[in-house]
Amino acid sequence: MPTSNVPDGVRGSHLHRGAAEGFGADADRYDRSRPVTPRAVADAVLGYLAGDARLGEAAPAGSSGPDGTDVAAGSTGGDGPPAPVRLLDVGMGTGLSTLPFQAAGAEVLGVEADERMAAVARGRGLDVEVARFEDWDPAGRRFDAVVSGMTWHWVDPVAGAAQAARVLRDQGVLALFWHAADLPLTLRTALHALYSREMAGTPGAGMYAPGIMAADGYEAMLDRAEAGLSEAGGFGRPQRWRHVWERRYTVEEWLDQVPTSGGFGLLPAHVQQAVLDGVRSALEHDEAVTGGAFTVRHTTVLLAVRRTR
Repeated sequence: MPTSNVPDGVRGSHLHRGAAEGFGADADRYDRSRPVTPRAVADAVLGYLAGDARLGEAAPAGSSGPDGTDVAAGSTGGDGPPAPVRLLDVGMGTGLSTLPFQAAGAEVLGVEADERMAAVARGRGLDVEVARFEDWDPAGRRFDAVVSGMTWHWVDPVAGAAQAARVLRDQGVLALFWHAADLPLTLRTALHALYSREMAGTPGAGMYAPGIMAADGYEAMLDRAEAGLSEAGGFGRPQRWRHVWERRYTVEEWLDQVPTSGGFGLLPAHVQQAVLDGVRSALEHDEAVTGGAFTVRHTTVLLAVRRTR
């Protein structure tokens, strides 16, 4: 994928990592308000690792992965049962992306740049090391899969791909994904007007732009990642996949997650308050909100690729 297809603001997003590393200022809010990755996403990645021809399409019964392992299994370890998949979660955060992989039986290690986020992950029993992924020392460890949920845009796309190639076993899988939220149309229109007015001149001003599905907007993230993979080398042909799911939010739950958007904490206090007040007003007066709650259509966009050398 040519780098020229990637918008400038997306191509250089890793240069603004300070915004991401501010999430830890309220790690508990982030953990309670952001969605957990659906199990279907983990199943698609683990199935692809185990030999599915395409993401989200189950391999024929009795088939095995490229190295002879069974579905969702790591190395066979001789005649004994297969070992768990060894999985590295880049930008683990508080563990929201890790949980479905762990539930599927994977053995997970996280790398997280913010100690405050890592502390929350450790509190739920996850193993995490604090470092920027590009600078992290794997100490000779190798993994069956490297995943990154909602974080790869904060990683240098070339250096990150090169690091992933170093730590993956042959035919191991790198999987990168983002969750895009599409609000009901009336809410989207009202919030776009609010963000354009209150956050003019910031990246957030373009949120909820009319006529653009959120998942389509996230394709630029996949383009950026694919360009980095191509430049770094060592990977095969990437595959893309989408998974649609829904979550119902109360007004208070949606307001709770607004401050977790990248860069929100860098806004002046009066702008933050104006945005929160405006969002509350829009929610309380919109016909899509019934009984104090509304449904959001999420689409997980996923790119997965095998390490080939």
